[in-house]
Order: sequence, then structure tokens, then C-alpha cells
Amino acid sequence: MGEGKNNDPLGQAALDYLSGKRGLEIKVQSNIVEDDVIPVDYLFRDYRHMPNLEQMALNHCSGKVLDIGGAVGSHALELQKKGVEVTLLDTSYGCCQVARQRGVRNVINEDFYTFEPAEKYDTLLLMMNGIGLAAAIDHLPVFFAKVKELLNEGGKLILDSSDLRYLYIDEDSYCEAPEEQYYGEVMYTMEYGTHKTAPFEWLFIDPVLLAQKAKENGFLFNKIADGEHYDYLTSLSLIN
Repeated sequence: MGEGKNNDPLGQAALDYLSGKRGLEIKVQSNIVEDDVIPVDYLFRDYRHMPNLEQMALNHCSGKVLDIGGAVGSHALELQKKGVEVTLLDTSYGCCQVARQRGVRNVINEDFYTFEPAEKYDTLLLMMNGIGLAAAIDHLPVFFAKVKELLNEGGKLILDSSDLRYLYIDEDSYCEAPEEQYYGEVMYTMEYGTHKTAPFEWLFIDPVLLAQKAKENGFLFNKIADGEHYDYLTSLSLIN
């Protein structure tokens, strides 16, 4: 979700945190809910402070792992502790710098869609709604095509996401979901200090639709667990 060295809210916030600054927040704006913030210290959480779905996801990783959008390396560091061979991939220059300083051994500062690795992976890890990289429902075929390029035979994609329908069924303030597009397609901007992203698309997808789209693109959907509030963890594997 970062945008390079000179316009990198997540990365600059992470670098400031690593230098000792505390109480930092990244401002987040979207077209569907009120403005929000990401506490920067949350990016640095250890295994004990990760949500249950994240802990489960790490326990389902096997073989060579590519941690896509791995940010400051919290997941990669936990996998390294378990002896897992993991590579962190992120577009944020600052986050990659921080991940290296924290001890992540393999860090690549590149975009998911243009990444051309010398090897393939057994597990692709996409946490914190990483499938948002697909941007929109219509873009899922491109996303799945890239996943196929990166996976070894028998490999799997582990991801979490949320069904945002709860935003439209609130008992106190029911509102209609947008008709012109899927309700999980969201526009965001992120801001920290002088760093601000351009608006970008991010996809939240319900499990029923993901299972359908996965099958259409040659993947088998296997839900691992449901979260506490319309979120879920799943493993997608190539259909032989």
C-alpha cells in the first residue's frame, strides 16, 4: 500500500517509530466510512498480540513462503522464528528498510504485479485483507493469473478478508449498498505528515463470492476459520 521513497505514509511512519517516536498514527480516508487512523505501533505487533486469524494463517504456512504486502515484517519474523524460509515483498521503501533493520533476512521492494522472481513459492501469504491488491471484482482474473505465476505446483494462497455487508445492515442506521458496483470495492487515501497517497482501490470480498471467483479462475476455496465480525481466513489451492 506504500507509494515509494518520496510518498510513503506507512514507510515514513514505520521509520519514525523505529527511531523511537511513539503515539504515531496514519490517517485513513475512504469513500464508505468516516475517517479513521492506524496506530503505527500495531504494525509492530508480535505473535501474542496478533488476531486469532493471523496466528492461524502463520501456522498454515509451509515450504517457501512469499509474504506479500509484508510491511515491517511482523509476520515474516514470526515465520523465521519457526524456521520457515520466507521472503517479504512490499512496495513501501520505508517499510522494507524497517523490515531489514528488524531482522527479516529476505526483503524485496517491488510491486506484486511486476515482481518476476527467480523461483516460485509454496505459500503466498496475504494478510490484513491483502486480497485488496486485486482492487476490484473485475480485476480478479489478473490477480489470480499473477498468483499462478508465483506458485509452485501444489502451492496455496492464504488470505483473510471481510464481508462489508455489515455496513449496510446496521440496525440503527440501515443504508442501501451501492448499486453501480460491488459493495466491497473501496477507495482509500492514506496520510502521514507530508506523505499522502493518491486515491487507490482496495477490495473486500465476501466468502461466497470469493469461492465462486476462485473456482472460475482455477482455484479451490477452503475456508479455514471465521473471525469475530464478518471476517474469515481461507486457503486457495490450484485445481489439478
